[in-house]
Amino acid sequence: MEFKDTYKTIAFASEEILFKEKNSKFFGYAFPLNTEDQVKSLMEPLRKKHFNAVHFCYAYQIGTEKIIFRANDDGEPSNSAGMPIYGQIQSHELTNILIVVVRFFGGTKLGVGGLITAYKTAAQMALEASPIVEKTIDIHYQISFDYKNMNKVMRVIKEKNLTIIAQKMEADCEIEIATRKKNAQVVLETFENMFEVNIKLKA
Repeated sequence: MEFKDTYKTIAFASEEILFKEKNSKFFGYAFPLNTEDQVKSLMEPLRKKHFNAVHFCYAYQIGTEKIIFRANDDGEPSNSAGMPIYGQIQSHELTNILIVVVRFFGGTKLGVGGLITAYKTAAQMALEASPIVEKTIDIHYQISFDYKNMNKVMRVIKEKNLTIIAQKMEADCEIEIATRKKNAQVVLETFENMFEVNIKLKA
């Protein structure tokens, strides 16, 4: 099995898109997402903006190995809104993303087939308005050492091209580093083999 340590997501929130079908309006939005807690705070401004809309349907997916996802029809017939939106996330192979489609009813019923097509199209248009980027799955480590060992630690960080996330440089030094998952084991072993240097996985 091929080792994968990258994933695709969107670089930033999309512009608002509008899809119309038989006088119903479907406003589509895509947002980068890191935690489920963010969903509510991203939805609130949309609810305020479109305060007289009937349905706020959405789908999201978070994670790379442990996947969390949800599809919500928000009062539309079962599986006519959330799942078609989620289907677009899957077909673009994206994660860490929320897509919301806000519907204003135009007076004409679309039927389940019509709804599925409309929600799918609005989600697709929102994705087309968002730049898709590939990101690496990174592992974070905390390295602790005495100040006197600073040079040798820094040399490895430079050689292995590690990203410094945070650092505390006092008598006792601590550096949080990030490395691509595929390099993580080598990095861990390099620091574990160093005298007077401690490394642990950062939760």
